[in-house]
Amino acid sequence: MHKGHNIYYLFLFIFIPIFGFAQQLPQFGQYMFNTISINPAYAGTREAMVFTLLSRNQWVGVKGAPITQTGSVDSPIPGSNISLGLSFINDQLGYENTTYVYADVAYEIILNEFYRFSFGIKGGMSRYGLDSELLMDPSVIGDQYLERIFNEWKPNIGLGFYLRSDELFISLSSPRLVSYANNTEIAYESIERASYYLAGGYLLEFNPQLKFKPTALLKYTNGSPLSLDLTANFLISETLWLGLAHRFNDAMGGYFSIRASEALSFGYSYEFNTSNLRPYSSGSHEIFLSYQIKLPKPRCNCPNVF
Repeated sequence: MHKGHNIYYLFLFIFIPIFGFAQQLPQFGQYMFNTISINPAYAGTREAMVFTLLSRNQWVGVKGAPITQTGSVDSPIPGSNISLGLSFINDQLGYENTTYVYADVAYEIILNEFYRFSFGIKGGMSRYGLDSELLMDPSVIGDQYLERIFNEWKPNIGLGFYLRSDELFISLSSPRLVSYANNTEIAYESIERASYYLAGGYLLEFNPQLKFKPTALLKYTNGSPLSLDLTANFLISETLWLGLAHRFNDAMGGYFSIRASEALSFGYSYEFNTSNLRPYSSGSHEIFLSYQIKLPKPRCNCPNVF
């Protein structure tokens, strides 16, 4: 086997606790702008048809580190309490690649003049495999660990709940509930584990030109430690978001988001590592682009701050 492949496998074995557990689902710094990827109940809550693209380069400088692209669209169905969503995620880790395709259905209940509650179901499939560049290399053809790769699509299902008002939100979800274990002795196969997310945030208005929104995200994956993200977000003149973020025992960073027009928003975030990876990486970069189309009869004129 080529020296480069040997180094790649050595790197995976050294950092297997990070890759095998913490990276079970793709990780996002700007999760507040990509909530539908973890909670199907978020679909339609912006009262518009929303298209979102996001790209993340994690742990830049580390060979084979995760690179993730996502795309999603969601919208309420006019004249009903039902919303629909569709999302696509491509997650690259070295020679490994995982693709997720999921559809979302959410139903909203108006509790009173202040609060709305949604619950949703996420259903779809994921596919794990290795790049053909590795599989077709003469040095690995015949390798017993690579001959029996499981590339089939695996179905899964998720649930989510979302409570919101003009000032706060609470989100509880599990984007996939079914776990898949490697039950073979020599197969090189991805192991999927169920993940659970609890998030919340509150909006404080200092004056019409300045608002403050602290948020938190708690994530748990079976077999791995808890992960906690805290963010402090400032909204300036209803146009510019500025924020600081801290993921305990992992990373710190900041981001900005600009509302360029009524329809178009874009943003960028940077994180530097505080974990053992810090000497090997210059940090993580993430960009997103969002475009929304107003519906003729929105269900409410709710502020779009979550």
